[in-house]
Amino acid sequence: MSIPADFRRVLEAGDPDWDPTSKDHTNPSFVMVYGHPTNEYLECMTVDAMERLENRIDAMKAGPRKKMLSRIYSSGSVNAVVDETGRIVIPAKLRARYGITGETYAVANLNTFQIWSADRYVPTDAVDEDDLMEDLPEDPMEWLDEAEEV
Repeated sequence: MSIPADFRRVLEAGDPDWDPTSKDHTNPSFVMVYGHPTNEYLECMTVDAMERLENRIDAMKAGPRKKMLSRIYSSGSVNAVVDETGRIVIPAKLRARYGITGETYAVANLNTFQIWSADRYVPTDAVDEDDLMEDLPEDPMEWLDEAEEV
């Protein structure tokens, strides 16, 4: 699968080992995660985003929630590299799980992106805006007040 150039720039920025000035220039790495068992898409995230997520999970107190999050995001992840042509190989196990047999869509989502099988993807312009409006405050930016400081 070919990764859009703007996605590759995000992957490069989120890979602490990527150095375009090095004579041994390597391609950017990223992580493919299984994610929530009901996801219909393969979630991909930068190395930095994955490290932050794993640190947050590691900081949780021991128990079933920590164990489940660890299994979903840490144990159920695959390290990947973008090749010289801007393409990636999706392992057969992941292709089977997400029904990826042909055409795919790469959908941006902040510092992650999703890979959808073309026959499962529902474009965002097909989402019913009335459903979104039910929970939407007058100024959605106020939700950022709930965000953790980075």
